[in-house]
Amino acid sequence: MGARLDEALVRASPSERAAPLPGDELVPDAVVVMDRAFTLPAPPADVWPWFVQLGRRRGGWYLPGWLERVVPPRGRALRHLEPGLLGLAVGDVIPDWGGRDATFTVAQLEPGSHLVHSSRRGAIRLSWCIALRPAGGVPEGGTRVHLRLRLGGVRRPWVGEVGGGALDLLTVAGLAAGLRERLVGGSRSPVTGGGSPVTGGGSAGTGGGSTGTGGGSTGGDVGGRA
Repeated sequence: MGARLDEALVRASPSERAAPLPGDELVPDAVVVMDRAFTLPAPPADVWPWFVQLGRRRGGWYLPGWLERVVPPRGRALRHLEPGLLGLAVGDVIPDWGGRDATFTVAQLEPGSHLVHSSRRGAIRLSWCIALRPAGGVPEGGTRVHLRLRLGGVRRPWVGEVGGGALDLLTVAGLAAGLRERLVGGSRSPVTGGGSPVTGGGSAGTGGGSTGTGGGSTGGDVGGRA
């Protein structure tokens, strides 16, 4: 079946969950915090551009090929790096899958290190940090990816923790598997692969955003991700 969707493969360690990350200060009163982490078989410099182009109407939400087969071609994420999508800067606004008018704003960006998105959905304030660091034990170097979604102003925190947490787990597991395929397959040419940088790259019924940012909402309490 190819790359698996496995909870253990995206589980953050206790030390990762306890560590401060860039963007934590954007939602200091967060009532829901979701940490996911996984290791990719490529150095941070190679992983970074895939996260820069991630998002709705951009590179899409990466999924493994076996799962993308059920997604219409126009809805599949890119399998190559698109030069026109790699110029992300602080202040840029990215459409999100959390609703027709849902967006993320790039709040912090340090190439090869971290990317922080922020958003407000009604009373809900959220931040999503993508942090990269070198990972040992991987031939030719690897990357440990740590994703943290922080939510403040949630009316029913338990809905976010249970329902939103399950959705977050599925979308991030799909993202991790999809990224591994792209990195191992060496799909870096802008003339190969599926999807469209304009329309494309949703996910198969998961809304693809995490923490896509997790895409969609859970009872109106949890927003999607870029």
